Amino acid sequence: MKPLLIISAGTCGLARGADEIIDAAKEYQRKNRLQKKFDIKITGCHGLCEAEPNVLVRFNGKFIFYQKLKPENVKDIIEETILKGTIIKDFLWFDPKTKEKYEKIDDIPFYQKQHRILLGHNVLIEPKYIKDYLKLGGYSALGKVLKKYRPLDVINMIKKSGLRGRGGAGFLTGKKWEICRKAKGVEKYVICNADEGDPGAYMDRSLLEGSPHGVLEGMIIGAYAIGANKGIIYVRNEYPLAVENLRRALEQAYRKGFLGMDILKSKFNFDIDIVRGAGAFVCGEETALLASIEGEVGRPRSRPPYPAEKGLWNRPTNINNVETWANVPQIVINGANWFSQIGTKGSKGTKIFSLVGKINNTGLVEVPMGITLREIIYDIGGGIPAGKKFKAVQTGGPSGGCIPHSLLDLPIDYEGLTQAGSMMGSGGMIVMDEDTCMVDIARYFLDFTQQESCGKCPSCRLGTKQMVQILSRITEGNGEYRDLELLEEISENIKASSLCGLGQTAANPVLTTIKYFRDEYLAHIKEKRCPALVCKSLISYVIDAELCSGCTVCAKNCPSDAITGEPKGIYTIDQKKCIKCGICLTVCPSKFKAVKKVSPPVK
Repeated sequence: MKPLLIISAGTCGLARGADEIIDAAKEYQRKNRLQKKFDIKITGCHGLCEAEPNVLVRFNGKFIFYQKLKPENVKDIIEETILKGTIIKDFLWFDPKTKEKYEKIDDIPFYQKQHRILLGHNVLIEPKYIKDYLKLGGYSALGKVLKKYRPLDVINMIKKSGLRGRGGAGFLTGKKWEICRKAKGVEKYVICNADEGDPGAYMDRSLLEGSPHGVLEGMIIGAYAIGANKGIIYVRNEYPLAVENLRRALEQAYRKGFLGMDILKSKFNFDIDIVRGAGAFVCGEETALLASIEGEVGRPRSRPPYPAEKGLWNRPTNINNVETWANVPQIVINGANWFSQIGTKGSKGTKIFSLVGKINNTGLVEVPMGITLREIIYDIGGGIPAGKKFKAVQTGGPSGGCIPHSLLDLPIDYEGLTQAGSMMGSGGMIVMDEDTCMVDIARYFLDFTQQESCGKCPSCRLGTKQMVQILSRITEGNGEYRDLELLEEISENIKASSLCGLGQTAANPVLTTIKYFRDEYLAHIKEKRCPALVCKSLISYVIDAELCSGCTVCAKNCPSDAITGEPKGIYTIDQKKCIKCGICLTVCPSKFKAVKKVSPPVK
C-alpha cells in the first residue's frame, strides 16, 4: 500500500491556509515525479480544528498526525516521513499542559474518548469522489434495504435503534417516520434540515463537506421507508463548500443509479433538490423552513397539524437534520442492537458537538451519549487555556442554557440537559472561563435571539426586546432588585405563549444564569460592580504608580489621548477622556504590568 498524504480541507482548514498546503504538496509531487511513490487525499475536517492546518501521513499501517503546518513544511514531510519513514517531531501534536508529543492520531487525548461513527469517515473520504465512499461500503445499506426489507421493516429497525432527532428536541426518528408513513397523501416529501444557525456550531457543515454521500444515502433509505419520492436539502447560503460538495455528490449518485428512476432496479423512484436558505435563524424551525421553501416569509406555523401529517405544500413531510440522516446507513449496516448499545437508556448512539470558546482543543467531537461534561471539557478539550478556571458551558445554541462548574459531572443526554435548564439542540458547546461575565453573556444571547425573532408572536417579539433592555441596564450599572423578578416573569410568559421553539427556549440563557450565577447579577445591581471586569460601564483602567516605569508605550497608543505624564515619570489616565478600549492594558510591557482594570469604576 502506497503512503498517503491526507490533507484536512474543510472550511476551518481552508481558513487557516490548507489550500496553500494542498498547492505545495501537489507541486512538489509533480515537479519530482513522485506520483507513483505516494498519493494525496484532500478530505473534510479531521475534527481537531485548533491544530489546523493539519495533515495525516499514512504509512506502514500508521496514521501520523502533523499540526499547524506551513507550506514550506510540505517538502520535509514528503522527503522525511513519506519517502524515508522518519517522524518529524517538531510537527507532532503536543499536549499544551504536559508538553508530551504524540505520533499516531489514535493516541492523541482529543480523540481518546470519542466514538467517531460519522466523523471518522472524514479522514478517509475525498468528497469529490464517490469511489472513496463506495470503498467504505457506501450505498450498501441502500442496496440491502431495497433488496431485503419492506418499508415497515426499515421503520421498525430505526425505532428499535432508539435514534432520536439530532437537531433539537430529540423526537424519536422512527416514530416520526411512522407517522409520516401512515399520513394520508399520495405525494410525500423528506427534507434534510441543514440550516445550522447557532453561533459557534458547525457539525452539519462538516458532515456535508466531508461525507455528503452518507447524508444522501440516509435520505434515500428514509424516503423508501416513508413512501416519499421527492427530497429537499435546505442548506444555509453561508455554506458554499458544503453546497459545492453536495451538488457534486448528487450528480454522482444520479450517474451511479442511486437516485432517480428505478433505483438499483427496485422500481423505487426518488429525487433530491437543494434549496439555499437566506440566513434567517428562525428557518431552522421546521415549519418556518417549510414556509421558506414555499417562497413565503420564514415564519413558524401553528401545530398541529404537524409537518409529518401536513407539511410542504400541505403534503405529509418528514424533516430530519443532517446528523440524523447520516446515522441511518450506519444503523442499517450494523444493526439496531449495535446502535442501541451505545449511549444511555433514553439517549442512544453518539452525538457530535462543536467544542469552542475558552478551551485548549477547539474542534468537533463525536462522543457516546452519557459522557460527562467534565470528560468533554478536560479529557477531550484539554481544559481551559492559560490556567484559567472553568466557569460555565453554554449548550444547545443561543436558546440553550449556561451550565455551571457544579454540574461538570452531568451526563450529556437529552433528559439531563433539560433538567439542568439547558437543551441538546443541534450540538453547540461554548466554554467560558473565569473572565466571562454571565450577565453580559445572557445579554449577548438574548440580543441574538431578539434580532432573529420573526416577530410573529408578540410575546417573543416584545418580550425578548424588553429582556435585552433590562439586561443592558444591569450591565450599565442601572439595574434594580426588581429587575430579576421582572426577567423571570417575562421569561415564563415568553415560554408559555410563543408559537415555536425559538421563542419557547429563548429565555434559557437568562433563567440559567439567574439560577446559577445570581451573585453576579446582585454584584451588578447592588455594588455596581462587574466581578469579571467585562462590562464597560462598570470598569476603569488605571495605572499603578508603583509599577509604572514611564516607558510611554501606553500614552503613544491611546486613541483618545487620555493618558498623560512625562517620560520615565508616572503616567495617569483621565477617566473622562478614557473610552475603555483596553489598548493600554494590552500594550503595557508584561515585565511592568502597570495598567490595571478595576471595578467598580473610578469616579
